[in-house]
Amino acid sequence: MSSLSRRLVAEALGTALLLAVVVGSGIMGERLAGGNVAVALLGNTLATGAALVVLIGIFGPISGAHFNPAVTLVAALRRDLPWRLALTYPVVQVVGAVLGVWVAHAMFNEPILQVSTKLRAGGSQAFAEVVATFGLLATILGTARFRPEATPMAVGLYITAAYWFTASTSFANPAVTVARSLSNTFAGIAPSCAPAFILAQLVGALLAAGVFGWLLKTDKTS
Repeated sequence: MSSLSRRLVAEALGTALLLAVVVGSGIMGERLAGGNVAVALLGNTLATGAALVVLIGIFGPISGAHFNPAVTLVAALRRDLPWRLALTYPVVQVVGAVLGVWVAHAMFNEPILQVSTKLRAGGSQAFAEVVATFGLLATILGTARFRPEATPMAVGLYITAAYWFTASTSFANPAVTVARSLSNTFAGIAPSCAPAFILAQLVGALLAAGVFGWLLKTDKTS
């Protein structure tokens, strides 16, 4: 078991690298796509999915590689993570996410401090985040139970798919949502839209915890 300090640094660093990939690949994709949003999104998608496989493989043995307060919440509710960690993980996840956005801005010579103006509003967008987060937690809980070694690949593949089948492009992560509100780039979200996304993500996570708590329950035998 890693020490508390190592776990927190792993969560912060992993989340920072994830956001550097999400925002950086969004900027690169938009610059190279010549106005073709589908091509920009494809580049953003492939980079994010691939990075998730790598980052979970690196940091999973240290901290569990949550990088996501919704994942941390479900882990705590399932008693897979002590509450003292569940209360500290989200703090370092958000801090790491914001730092990752700033790293991406610096790499692409963008202003470091930004606020997004990209509207992602409406009930359909929020519902998409419920679906996206439910699916993410379903992927994590199912593979952790039956094929834990497949979790990094499964999460990367799920997010790759969810970028395209959800109307919101699958944020599925409150820390990511907060950080992306501070980037007025391809991956951004206006701060006014962030609360609905975060609420929807928590609802999706809790629904997944309930459904898969039942589905994965081991029946008692006499």
